[in-house]
Amino acid sequence: MECREYNEKPYFIVASVEMGNTTTKCILTGVNLETGMCYVINKTVSMSRDVRPPRPGEEIFGRTLDGTELTRESVTELVRDTLIKCHKDAKLDIKKDLDFVVRSTGVVAAMDSPDQVGDFIIALANGCLEAGVPPKKMTPPMSKMNQAQKLQPFSFADRVNFSGAVAGVVPPQGTTGVEMVANEMEGELAMAGIKEGAKWTPVDFRNPCISIDFGTTLDGRITSPVDPKSTNPFAKTIGNFCGLAGAIPDAIVKGTGLVNEKNGTALDIFGEKSRLSAAIGSRKSSDVVNSYVDRCHDLISVELVPKERKRYGMVPVYAEVAMESGVALIGVDAGTNGTNLAKLGEIGKEIITKYSLPVLNEVIDHVCSRMALRMIDVVHELGMIYPETSIGFTGRAAISGKKPEYILQGIIDRKLFQNPVDHVVFVDDGLARGAALMGRCMNSLGKPDKPIGGMRGGKCIMSRRIAIGR
Repeated sequence: MECREYNEKPYFIVASVEMGNTTTKCILTGVNLETGMCYVINKTVSMSRDVRPPRPGEEIFGRTLDGTELTRESVTELVRDTLIKCHKDAKLDIKKDLDFVVRSTGVVAAMDSPDQVGDFIIALANGCLEAGVPPKKMTPPMSKMNQAQKLQPFSFADRVNFSGAVAGVVPPQGTTGVEMVANEMEGELAMAGIKEGAKWTPVDFRNPCISIDFGTTLDGRITSPVDPKSTNPFAKTIGNFCGLAGAIPDAIVKGTGLVNEKNGTALDIFGEKSRLSAAIGSRKSSDVVNSYVDRCHDLISVELVPKERKRYGMVPVYAEVAMESGVALIGVDAGTNGTNLAKLGEIGKEIITKYSLPVLNEVIDHVCSRMALRMIDVVHELGMIYPETSIGFTGRAAISGKKPEYILQGIIDRKLFQNPVDHVVFVDDGLARGAALMGRCMNSLGKPDKPIGGMRGGKCIMSRRIAIGR
């Protein structure tokens, strides 16, 4: 007989519905409300390029980075089918067992401005509705009495209000949170997910922190320290990341001829682990790898986004609004909006022609890790790394292969912290974990003895939040 803990104990089950440029996922997570720990229950992943083509009469309202055309109807159907399959495989009932759904997208390249992401989120919501998700499971409850009976003993909804802060951080001040960069919500979820994932490690990943999501596109946040004496217990968002991330290694492998040159990805060759058994041990091989990494980075820019830019790394931005709001917008690009991606493909072709797949793998790991370290350098130059800062990474272009080793070593070499290992984490499924945490925040399901908001080394901020609400 099958015995599942989330059937026996109080669990808050959240579905994260993510449509990215490379993959579309439904990841089911369960939070044990007695312990506050989050578990991945099931994961269903499909390639976004496999979405059905537009039918006559349908309006194309978006494109992935590789040019796959999307309509509201095709996105709705893909989300519906993915959501239903994920629950069926996990033997869960959408109407009875699911507590909350969070939708997000990184497909922003074809949008003209950041605020258009709202249309895409509506298409995702329609997919959830067609799968049978009740509307009330996609919005915060009006009161504690509106919550499911199993959640009420763990809810603080009668003592605190959901103010829009997630994981103890408020969106960029003076804006709605989506005006500066189109994938702001993904950055928020990644930050929350890294904070949750860090609970499984000895690292106290609370504010101030730097959260970086290396999906196909780049997103993430920089948060401020929190004055323990201030009546406002929340950290501010003082920086955002945007641009290209996994799209850069994807461009390199597209030139090899080993994948489809239009919509192939590094995942097609290396999978999610991205670690080949062959070692690059000799000095000569190391020099070869370094020379190719240097050539790739000559084509990659990592910088504070110039205020006149409306798009950076193909991602719509309002750089001027960010600058006026005091938010640092840090971007990664290859040329201008990806104009150098084809040149990166030529380097990939040369590597695979002259050398081998392990050499290509090693080059990609070093290219991605150097991108991450260059971003850290920019943040450091802006004076946004404090003694208490923690740095977290999620996404395939940062946590697969040897990338974590190279990134950690680079941070150690920079001497930013006395004990760097206590300040750096790498988390899988950051967006899904973030969705679970966002659902908890919206439902006021805090765990004061395992705080996620507040300052590193400090107390839970629940009492200060209750005081504000009086």
